[in-house]
Amino acid sequence: MFPQHIIAKKRDGHALTREEIGAFVRGATDGSWADYQLSALLMAIFLRGMTPEETAHYTEAMMRSGTVADLSAVPGIKVDKHSTGGVGDKLSIPLAPMVVACGVPVPMISGRGLGHSGGTLDKLESIPGFRTDLSLDAYRAQVARVGCALIGQTKDLAPSDKKLYALRDVTATVECIPLICGSILSKKLAEGIDALVLDVKFGRGAFMKTKADARQLAEALVRVGKAGGKKVRALLTAMEQPLGRTVGNALEVAESIACLRGEGPADVMEVTYALGAQMLILGGVAADVAEAEAKLQAVVADGQALEKFRQIIAAQGGDARVADEPEHLPQARIRVTLTAPADGHVTDVDAMGVALAALRLGAGRARAEDKIDPAVGVGSLVKIGERVTAGAPLGVIHANDEGAATEAKAMLAKAITVGERPGSTPRLIDEVIG
Repeated sequence: MFPQHIIAKKRDGHALTREEIGAFVRGATDGSWADYQLSALLMAIFLRGMTPEETAHYTEAMMRSGTVADLSAVPGIKVDKHSTGGVGDKLSIPLAPMVVACGVPVPMISGRGLGHSGGTLDKLESIPGFRTDLSLDAYRAQVARVGCALIGQTKDLAPSDKKLYALRDVTATVECIPLICGSILSKKLAEGIDALVLDVKFGRGAFMKTKADARQLAEALVRVGKAGGKKVRALLTAMEQPLGRTVGNALEVAESIACLRGEGPADVMEVTYALGAQMLILGGVAADVAEAEAKLQAVVADGQALEKFRQIIAAQGGDARVADEPEHLPQARIRVTLTAPADGHVTDVDAMGVALAALRLGAGRARAEDKIDPAVGVGSLVKIGERVTAGAPLGVIHANDEGAATEAKAMLAKAITVGERPGSTPRLIDEVIG
């Protein structure tokens, strides 16, 4: 089990055993492998790949590098959702209360944003007082009491992932499907769930740019998750333009609240209901998509979903007034409107361009240590295909710095195109896998 022997074996294209993979993950967890040895094996895996069996062993070893939460005392089938990330992807925030209101417990451990992709934790923490740093005991108790907890990864859950992801980030080994599977699923399998629904995005604003790459990742995630004894299903969803009409933390929470009132943008509602339907089916409370979507729509219409969100906010120390009065969320001082240069149709809204404008305002992190401004971002975004008149708003910059507002407006102008004919986008929900 010498590190150099394991590195050489993978370097030469051979499959590693469960024990060899276990030694690697232990080395990352307890520090017995040097960073240069961990990095060398990560690069060898990146170049040589892993078999399905190796990927399953790697995921299990990562999961067992820390505590595996036990939620067996909580009645029902526990179901979580994970997204590979996108621009304006606030889906977890309205989705979890809807699903819980339908009777399915949702233990949800989320991440922070880095680069162009926003993080669910950052969005939730824009709610005054909202805590995402609950202990595992508090997490278990809240899932039992409220049906849902929305927290960040604790130091007890899959600690090897934190070390290995940091090394992958600086050694150009992030884009490796076996390593992605291990990183995502080790945390999800350790949180005590019985089933998992995955939102695997593809397009300009997604981690996976092509549908073929997204499908390959989705199939691997489903396969490894099932090997871990969980029910897993994945949706392939398009990310060519931002989801919804807002990009930015407090702005996206306000839009999520509108979704819980049944007043959210059509695209956000469509994907939220599609993911929620699969969660209800795996959770055993609906037989098919039609029944599941009807249940979700019902808890939105009668206010149960919004009430569940109030309960979650209050349980985690937040100001529950925001559920009814979103103006209690942080507000930016400066608002600058980008207007249409002429009559026409919106031919393009480049998701990455909008994300970079929001990043310039301070809505995201270029580096892990960067501080986020929860109030800033882009709101009132037009959608591809919409008709606009000269001078009509294409988007509104929410800023706390005049210079940043000016730069972000110029970036947004490059991201949004108006022409004579309406643009087209791929189908929002492309495929269900598993």
